[in-house]
Amino acid sequence: MASNYDKWVEIATKQMKGKTPDTLNWRSPEGITVKPLYTSDDLQGLNFIDKQPAMPPYTRGPMATMYAGRPWTIRQYAGFSTAKASNEFYRKNLAAGQKGLSVAFSLSTHRGYDSDNPRVAGDIGKAGVAIDSIEDMKILFDGIPLDQMSVSMTMNGAVIPILAMWIATAEEQGVKQEQLNGTIQNDILKEYLTRNTYIYPPEPSMRIVSDIMAYCSKHMPRYNTISISGYHIMEAGADSVLQCAFTLADGVEYVRTALKAGMDIDTFAPRLSFFFGVGMNFFMEIAMLRAARTLWYELMQQFNPKDPRSSMLRTHVQTSGWSLTEQDPYNNIIRTTIEAMSAVLGGTQSLHTNSFDEAVCLPTEFSARIARNTQIIIQEESQVCKVADPLGGSYYIERLTNDIVEGARKIINEVEELGGMAKAIASGMPKMRIEESAARRQARIDQGKDVIVGVNKYRLKDEKLDFEILEVPDSVRLEQIERINQTKKDRDSARCQAALDAITKAAEGNGNLLEVAIEAAKARATVGEISDAMEKVFGRYTATTQCVSGAYSSEYSEVNDESAKVIEELRKRTNDFAEKQGRRPRILVTKMGQDGHDRGIKVVASSYADLGFDVDISPMFQTPEEAAKMAIENDVHVVGASSLAAGHKTLVPELIEELKKQGASEIIVVAGGVIPPSDYDFLYNAGCKGIYGPGTPITQSAANVLDLIEGKAK
Repeated sequence: MASNYDKWVEIATKQMKGKTPDTLNWRSPEGITVKPLYTSDDLQGLNFIDKQPAMPPYTRGPMATMYAGRPWTIRQYAGFSTAKASNEFYRKNLAAGQKGLSVAFSLSTHRGYDSDNPRVAGDIGKAGVAIDSIEDMKILFDGIPLDQMSVSMTMNGAVIPILAMWIATAEEQGVKQEQLNGTIQNDILKEYLTRNTYIYPPEPSMRIVSDIMAYCSKHMPRYNTISISGYHIMEAGADSVLQCAFTLADGVEYVRTALKAGMDIDTFAPRLSFFFGVGMNFFMEIAMLRAARTLWYELMQQFNPKDPRSSMLRTHVQTSGWSLTEQDPYNNIIRTTIEAMSAVLGGTQSLHTNSFDEAVCLPTEFSARIARNTQIIIQEESQVCKVADPLGGSYYIERLTNDIVEGARKIINEVEELGGMAKAIASGMPKMRIEESAARRQARIDQGKDVIVGVNKYRLKDEKLDFEILEVPDSVRLEQIERINQTKKDRDSARCQAALDAITKAAEGNGNLLEVAIEAAKARATVGEISDAMEKVFGRYTATTQCVSGAYSSEYSEVNDESAKVIEELRKRTNDFAEKQGRRPRILVTKMGQDGHDRGIKVVASSYADLGFDVDISPMFQTPEEAAKMAIENDVHVVGASSLAAGHKTLVPELIEELKKQGASEIIVVAGGVIPPSDYDFLYNAGCKGIYGPGTPITQSAANVLDLIEGKAK
């Protein structure tokens, strides 16, 4: 007798005019085969599906009633310009229903530089709030009671001075350390992997992580000492399996670091938290969060914890920034809503929703309100908070959860075979896997295999931005420098120097770096001074830059259509150029300033190389002068400057001037990334020859760059 499934196959085959349903199978970027129908047969052998929320392995959530008992925390990530401007923004958001603060810091602050350092002239306050001393931190939290407010701070590189200044600020508010509640990201491993806002080499950086965990476990029992971040791994191009695997492998490395430092597993593990990113693959993202909880429980058992909380994965989630488009940007409101729902149905403990204009500029008060209200409406109107894990038991979700568990487990085992995540990062394996995933994704978008509405399908004929653009003026840097000078003038110089000397001594020996840095913060030492005091011992880390090859073009190899013809035409053009000119068209791809997001330059570099260009990639964090010097030394035809953090109006014109100054005005400069269209004329007038915003197909930009080079070469 035929089963119900067999009957369904028969019906579906008839309706599809002879084609069987398996022709609709989809192979996801993670390598998971997704079928058009799931049944109870797909749940055979799964050992976690009968466990309820708050029961190991916590697949269905760490809390018994989840949102039915208490909704997730609305924690919007924000900060820009000065501490005063950010403080006003925070207070408005809190009054409008936001429940916790999540602070975005200036790139200069992330990298341990004060605002008066010439290397950061184009970065101050552009992508986060600039903090130079405790005086800035006091302004940032003015009128915000730190004994009542949960504060999350995304900081890794300059984590010691920033956390020290926050603790000292609380004490000057009259708040005791044991009253403080919140999270410091303190996740340095993913900086070497993706985000790149590191300062010191890996070994001393891991010591900083353990010093913070040790100090806070003793003095700040309510505080989360680390937020292990998969968000930037996703934003760099990782699919859901890679994000899950590398994030959890980072977590295991931190656990081992703390144990090596002599800490007991149950004194710090309950305060570990995670931070995942979610994109537009709705069910995959839900399953990833459930898989992460399942795997973390499994991984923690090797350390024999006694406290059940040591094995519970608690997480913050942020919707994807990379999925936001410059084209038809109001579509981003819909994207963010879908992503927020996947985070909620996946069981997050707190959530940040991105603003629709972030592919163009910093969020305005108007766009931030829409992003915040997205969460409030989901909490208050959708009724999804009435039931814990409402998708639990779904044939598809449970199977997908298991598929991600199995895929991520294999990758984690690979990491273990390399000696753990620190050694895996040193080998380059995780970074190359992520960059390959990013290049393949870009190729699928450029071909239209992965549809982006308003970009490669349903594109508007006439695109106009009709919303406010938030721009941080250059005067912010001057304000910061003025406050630095005043702070240094008013402080007790001898006390400050003694505190800085104590930091250097602690770095040389075994003293706790956070403990001595708190005293330096109280003595009005600056972020740069505290960072420099450790750099004397640790040095400043410089990463080697490389990219994958073949990933972009391989996504075209299976296609015998117009997309493949475009690739072949571009390769023919670069080959013809080489025959005529005696060398291939050569481009230097650079990321100037202190923004460490390198997905854009890595995708451009690897795909341009696949198209027949000779490609050089600059080291991260170059100044315009250094980029110009490298372009001349490498004898390139064009420099491609990548921008994400609003420094383009300073850095790109300075690069063009430096090329002229160094006698190389013939080198073409183009720019790409998050650049508001309203700034295009400014850059063109400064001498930029091409601008390629988010969503520009690689093939289109490459063809245009070739036109520019060939025009010069004639």
